[in-house]
Amino acid sequence: MKKFLAAALTAGIGLALSVTGASAQATLGQIKQRGNLICGSNTGLAGFGVPDAQGNWKGLDVDVCRAIAATIFNDPTKVKFVPLSAKDRFTALQSGEVDVLVRNSTWTMTRDASLGLLFTGVNYYDGQGFLVRKKLGVNSALQLNGASVCTQQGTTTELNLADYFRANNLKYEVVAFATSDETVKAYDAGRCDAFTTDASGLYAERLKLANPDDHIVLPEIISKEPLGPSVRNNDPQWFNLVKWVGFAMLNAEELGVTQANVEEKLKSDNPEIKRLLGTEGKFGEQVGLTPDWVVRIVKHVGNYGESFERNVGQGSLLKIARGQNALWTKGGLQYAPPVR
Repeated sequence: MKKFLAAALTAGIGLALSVTGASAQATLGQIKQRGNLICGSNTGLAGFGVPDAQGNWKGLDVDVCRAIAATIFNDPTKVKFVPLSAKDRFTALQSGEVDVLVRNSTWTMTRDASLGLLFTGVNYYDGQGFLVRKKLGVNSALQLNGASVCTQQGTTTELNLADYFRANNLKYEVVAFATSDETVKAYDAGRCDAFTTDASGLYAERLKLANPDDHIVLPEIISKEPLGPSVRNNDPQWFNLVKWVGFAMLNAEELGVTQANVEEKLKSDNPEIKRLLGTEGKFGEQVGLTPDWVVRIVKHVGNYGESFERNVGQGSLLKIARGQNALWTKGGLQYAPPVR
């Protein structure tokens, strides 16, 4: 009887491992067979995800998608971008409509625990703020008692707004809309006194207003908004792949590996750089990729700092300071585990 139970247990473990292994290969295998990555993106947020006049997608979030495609195909253009509203974004990921969601989405406990999703990291540390007209004469969010506030439905923004006004014993009227475009247009048309969303979004959306210079971002940041990619929670290998693409971009910046010097860095004797670029060890293979997986990312997209500066930093129209998105070695929060 004991032998039978032992045999049955061994068989059960073997079956479980084979099922897990099959599941782990599912998403990556489908993407390779299909020939492109399907990425859930914003409907249009400057600096993060927006198509240009020729239909080419650009932005900090877009670069994450392109980096993933680069690791798989050695071609950052093999991405299909699916614009998703805040209300539909998680459903699209759950249903398999997209392979990964990279759409300025806040990592929260509820989303982590109840939606069948996993956040792979934080590619932008943000916080919610307020945009108002200069003529309103307001220089602090604490002066918004009785104000009407435009916001988007189906976001953490609504919840944070309620918390802030309740905690400070302030009255307000919420004016909510289904999409970010509707929300911005309503604010620009004067349907509300203030507009609230993530601070990065405020700088981006202000560019869409008829007279951007007539509006100011108030100094208060009222929430923690760690924004990052997410995947379905049933595929461990795909989760690891997407997670380590983000870590690779951070490690490349920290080690000084850039688009301009990545070929030269392949000759480096630095052990960390050798492991990162695949000239030593078999780290890419651990997540189903080739040894040069990080070389592909940096060559085609750049490291995290290059992506940040190009899309939202000083090389962009937004000109957002690195701040808390600086590397940990420079006083920021961006920190990646080592490739080892």
